[in-house]
Amino acid sequence: METGLRQLWQEVRLSPLSSVNIATVGVFLVVFCLLRHYSRTRRFLNIPPGPTPLPIVGNFGSLFVPPFIKKLLTPRGEYEKSKANPLSPQVGLMQLSRLYGNLYSIFVGSQLTVVLTGYEIIRDAMTNYAEVFSDRPDIPLISMLTKRKGIVFAPYGPVWRKQRRFCHTTLRNFGLGKLSLEPCIQEGFAMVKAELLRRNQEAAGSDVDLTPFISNAVSNVISSISLGRRFHHQDEEFRTQLNLMAHGLEISVNSPAILINIFPWLYYLPFGVFRQLRRVEKDITAFLKKIIAQHRATLDPENPRDFIDIYLVELLAQQEAAVSEESGFSEEYLFFIIGDLFIAGTDTTTNTILWMVLYMCLYPEVQEKVQQEINAVVGSGRLPSLTDKGTLPYTEATIMEVQRMTVVVPLSIPHMASKTTEFRGYTIPKGTVIIPNLWSVHRDPTVWENPDDFNPSRFLDEQGQLLRKEYFIPFGIGRRVCMGEQLAKMELFLMFTSLMQAFTFRLPDEHQPPPMHGRFGLTLAPCPYKVCVTPR
Repeated sequence: METGLRQLWQEVRLSPLSSVNIATVGVFLVVFCLLRHYSRTRRFLNIPPGPTPLPIVGNFGSLFVPPFIKKLLTPRGEYEKSKANPLSPQVGLMQLSRLYGNLYSIFVGSQLTVVLTGYEIIRDAMTNYAEVFSDRPDIPLISMLTKRKGIVFAPYGPVWRKQRRFCHTTLRNFGLGKLSLEPCIQEGFAMVKAELLRRNQEAAGSDVDLTPFISNAVSNVISSISLGRRFHHQDEEFRTQLNLMAHGLEISVNSPAILINIFPWLYYLPFGVFRQLRRVEKDITAFLKKIIAQHRATLDPENPRDFIDIYLVELLAQQEAAVSEESGFSEEYLFFIIGDLFIAGTDTTTNTILWMVLYMCLYPEVQEKVQQEINAVVGSGRLPSLTDKGTLPYTEATIMEVQRMTVVVPLSIPHMASKTTEFRGYTIPKGTVIIPNLWSVHRDPTVWENPDDFNPSRFLDEQGQLLRKEYFIPFGIGRRVCMGEQLAKMELFLMFTSLMQAFTFRLPDEHQPPPMHGRFGLTLAPCPYKVCVTPR
C-alpha cells in the first residue's frame, strides 16, 4: 500500500497545480497519517501501562530536562525554588511506579522506554532474559564519542562478550602477585594524607574540598592498571586530562550539547559547547593513543607491565593464530576500553568516597564507632589492609549503607531489547530502551526497614557479623554488571578505612549541610561541600 502511495505522490508532485491535485494531496496526507498511526498503535498494542505521552515530546522530558533548559523555561524565583527541592529522575520514576506498577512504559519523544522497579522484576529481566535485555541503545552523542566500541556502551554480541571476558579476567588478576593493587591504593592515600596534613599545618581548622585529592588518587589507581604509571597530583599533563574528562562529562549532560541526541548535526557546529566537546575528544584521543604507541614500541611479551601490555600481547597472539577479525581485538578497541576504565572507574569510585565522608560528617556517632573498630583491629602503627576486611564488620556495613543510600549509578546504564519478546504478559518491541531503577531496589520499604534512614546496623546480624543481602546491588546485576566491581570494592574499603584511621571529618560550623539529593549526571554525585579535617 505504501508503495502505491509513493507512486501517487510522484504523479501529483509532477502534475500542474489544480484543486484536484490539492484534494489528492490532502487525501494522501490523511491516509499516510492514518497508516503511521495504525502501524504505531499495532506495534505498541500490548506494551506495559504508563502515562499518556504528549505529541513529539512524549512524557519523559520533565524528569530529565537539563538545568540549562530548565533555567530558560522557568521564572527565576521558581527556578531557585526548584533547585532547592528538585525531583530527582530516579525518585520521579519510583513515584510513577506507584501509579502504574513495577513494569511501566514512558516515551522519550517517540522512543518507547520501559522502566523496571524493584529487585524481583530487575533480577528477572537482567538474568532470565539476559540475551534480550543486555543490548545498548544507539544514543547519537554517546555513539559519536565511543564509536559503539569499548565495554560500557558497546552493543551486546559476540565481540562484546569476548572483550568483556578478557577484560574481566585481566582486572581480576590485578589483585594477585606482582600486579597487586593494594600498595598502589595505599600509595594514593599517602598522597591524600600528606596534602591534608600540609594544609592543616598551614591553616588549622580551615575547610577544604576533598574532590581533587580523592579524584587524583582514584585516577592514579586506574592509571597504574592501564598505563603502568602514576602521576603526581601536580603533574600538569595528568591534571589536564582529568579536567578534560570532567569537562567532557559535564557538557555532555548539562549543556546544549545534549541536543546532539535529537539533532546529530549539531556536533559539527564550529562554536560553543559543540566545538568544546570536539576539542575534548581530540585532546583525550591524542593523549591515550600516544601512550598506547609508547607501549607498542617497548612491549616485552614475557613481562607485561599493565593492562595495555596484556591486551597487546593478546592482540599479537590473535594475529599470529590468524583469528578472524570478528574477535574485535585491535588497538582502536583497546583505546575505547581504556577510556571506559578511566571515565567510569574514576567518576563512580570518587563520588562514592565523597558520599562516605559526607555521611560521616552528618552522622558523627557512626564515624566514631568506625574509628573505634579500626583502632581495636588495626591500631595506628600500620595502614589498613584487605586482610582486615573480615574483622571490620561495622566498617564494612557502613560502606554498604552509604552505597545503598546513594547508588551512584541510580538508573544503571540504559539497556535495550535486541528483539521483540514477551515479558510478564506484555510485549516489549525490539529497540525498546530498558531502564532498571536500581535506586528503587535500595529504597524499597518492603525489603528495607525505614529505607530512608541511614543505619549501618541493617547489614549486621545479632552477633555483629556482616549480612550479605541479595537485594543489595549497587553495581547492577546480570551480564552488564559493573566490570570493575572487585576493583571498586578494594578501593572503597582501603581508602575509607585509611581516611577514618588518620582523620576526623566535620562540616564547617558556619555552613549548612549540602542538599542530600545529589547532582544527577552520568553518576549521582554529592552536591559540592567542604570539610574541616582534624588529624587523629
